[in-house]
Amino acid sequence: MSASFDGTSKSSRAENSEKCTKDFKELIDKEEYELRKRLPRKLPKRKTDVYVTRKTNFNCQLERSQKILDSENEVYIHGLGAAINRAINLALQLQSKGQGSVEMSAHTSTLELVDDLEPQTDDLEPETQSRNNSAIHIKMYKMNPLKVELSQDKGDAS
Repeated sequence: MSASFDGTSKSSRAENSEKCTKDFKELIDKEEYELRKRLPRKLPKRKTDVYVTRKTNFNCQLERSQKILDSENEVYIHGLGAAINRAINLALQLQSKGQGSVEMSAHTSTLELVDDLEPQTDDLEPETQSRNNSAIHIKMYKMNPLKVELSQDKGDAS
């Protein structure tokens, strides 16, 4: 079993996460309320944005991102929650296909998500609750060809 930087093992973190999920689900009585997760607020949809999900085919996301990068010289990859790893992998794949001509800039954030609790009976009022989720925003861009040549020449001179 490996330890993380904070000294806890992976299994204890998983147990804590599972416990939080159980506690959360216990607060909602399934006979009284139904949990409906709202879609997260998205950034303005530009033609250079790619929103990564766990459900979309990875190769399709990669091809779409590559087409945008080829035509627009930059693409923004957004991942939320469990899709963060996939967004990072997508960015790294684009960078390796670029063979040194593609750079990236990543920013992380925390988004507040809202869930609706819909009552199953008429005598209860609808409620909402908020929770936080991690997000990553990666800008992939082609470097100036002159800079690429200069950096390659410096590597040859040493």
